[in-house]
Amino acid sequence: MQSQQIVVSGAGIAGLTAAIAFSDLGFRVRVYDRSPVLEEVGAGLQLSPNATRILDRLGVLDIVRPSAVQPEAVVLRDAATLNERARVPLGAAADQRWKAPYLVAHRADLQNALLRRARESALIEITLGATVIDAEVQPDGVAVSVEQAGFTSEVEGMLFVAADGVWSNSRHLVGPDGKSRFTGELAWRTTISSDSDIGRHFVALCSPTVVTTFLHSGFHLVAYPVRAGAAINLVAFTPGVAIAEQWSGTTDAGALRHAMAGTAPELLRIVDEAAPWTVWPLHTADASHPWTRDGSIALIGDAAHAMTPFAAQGAAMAIEDAWTLANAVAAASDRPKALAEWEAVRKQRVARVARRGALNHLAWHATGPVALARNMFLKLKSPNSLAADLDWLYGWMPPGWTDEERL
Repeated sequence: MQSQQIVVSGAGIAGLTAAIAFSDLGFRVRVYDRSPVLEEVGAGLQLSPNATRILDRLGVLDIVRPSAVQPEAVVLRDAATLNERARVPLGAAADQRWKAPYLVAHRADLQNALLRRARESALIEITLGATVIDAEVQPDGVAVSVEQAGFTSEVEGMLFVAADGVWSNSRHLVGPDGKSRFTGELAWRTTISSDSDIGRHFVALCSPTVVTTFLHSGFHLVAYPVRAGAAINLVAFTPGVAIAEQWSGTTDAGALRHAMAGTAPELLRIVDEAAPWTVWPLHTADASHPWTRDGSIALIGDAAHAMTPFAAQGAAMAIEDAWTLANAVAAASDRPKALAEWEAVRKQRVARVARRGALNHLAWHATGPVALARNMFLKLKSPNSLAADLDWLYGWMPPGWTDEERL
């Protein structure tokens, strides 16, 4: 039985997706998470078609969809004038173009859907309040040390999957440098009720059925509906200094308001009245470092390649990692070789996504002549042309899938 057992650290999006993917292929999976309860950490996330087609195959999409929203478009607006600069059609157009839906959801709703699906499997065992502290490669697999309630036990398996996030405790197991690095950017997050005074003000400002990004040289703000439209997720990105590696509590939005100098008063009102804001320091992990070791340990999601969120692909990359890893292991006759090949292919994909995020950040924070050139470029691009630029990203399918296997 141990020869077919997978040990996973982390019960977030990456870890739970991996557990489901492996169990669907017949593997027994043991998942450990250091949190005693799985709390609603984070806020909204965007699930592009490259992620939703996998969630559908895993039986998760139908669970999360009632609480998610299918936006009609991604819209770019000038934060000072509120003028629309560009629009990428989604909704039915996304279904038709990429053969899978583009959804926005609360992170907790996706995690709960994954958790519900995982608990339906007799092959998955989830243990909370347990921390993986070490993993030792053995000739026939790996021995994982787990600490719980002051006691340490050992669990054996064929593969240890580290899906424990940006501040991974397991990253050092495959490489010499296990620390993430602060990017110099802060993410300011909050959600507002759609039927509150400030929610109605937002709806009057721009459509609640789209993903809106407000562009400004000192910040950018992304807004979209979550919780089946009952709430609006807001996240702003500004330069900042490093803070504690954890979610903070109530945060003074003065620094955010300062970064938004010159912004339309209607937008500033949202910042003032949408409090409390939670600040998250954006950390990245060097994706060029190793992700696998000896065919017995693999990093996925933020543990492997935490990236900035400017391509809105963090969750999608974790989901892609989990699916492709499980299928690579299931098909492998030589597991070390299979994991090395999986890592090489995934690194190419993740690097391209990271470059797209860097380009978005540069364009959204442009000023002076660069901003003028950006606006002219966007003016000349049709909505269909902007969508076509994303075919490589949203139209991606796992290796071996055919058009008939799309949604």
